[in-house]
Amino acid sequence: MQPKPAPLSPAQYLAWEEQSPVKYEYVSGEMYAQSGARRAHNLIAGNLYSRAWTAAKARPGCQVFGSDMKVYVAARDSFYYPDLSVCCDPADRHDLYLTHPCFIVEVTSASTVLIDRREKRASYLTLDSLREYVIVDQSRMRVDVCRRESVGWRGYVLAYPDEIVECSCLALRIELAQIYEGVDLRAPGIAEPVPEYAAAG
Repeated sequence: MQPKPAPLSPAQYLAWEEQSPVKYEYVSGEMYAQSGARRAHNLIAGNLYSRAWTAAKARPGCQVFGSDMKVYVAARDSFYYPDLSVCCDPADRHDLYLTHPCFIVEVTSASTVLIDRREKRASYLTLDSLREYVIVDQSRMRVDVCRRESVGWRGYVLAYPDEIVECSCLALRIELAQIYEGVDLRAPGIAEPVPEYAAAG
């Protein structure tokens, strides 16, 4: 049997990935390659990014990032590449990653849904700065929202065009119809089964 490679430190991972043509997420010393995205995924991410970027222009100090910016979760010693992140902390200005995002979105598929709804959810919710974690289904109109409220984290499931996702740090409200604008949910390759899970309570 071959010995298992020693886990990489966060510094080793960052140095290695800067030389790599492929993006990797990092979880407790292990690296996981990131694959490309489908048309629906890109359209949804683009719709969210354009509206968040416009809203950020009216909020000095807030910045919006797409899927090439990492988020570091210190409590889990992990680096992730969310599809959208917003940071309004003027002290959070590392060139390669965020440490204090206030809003995170993952656009999910059948192959990533369990990671997004379990591992990443558990990790992201340890971030003191985070106000909302949003999971957008690319195969059907469904958005799961974890929102920090006075009683703690609460989970909501949205499934109708006029329901609204809020990004509180940007004072932004986005209807599901806007999130899914231009996406043909009946297109071939879109209607894939997605595992269910229990929403946050």
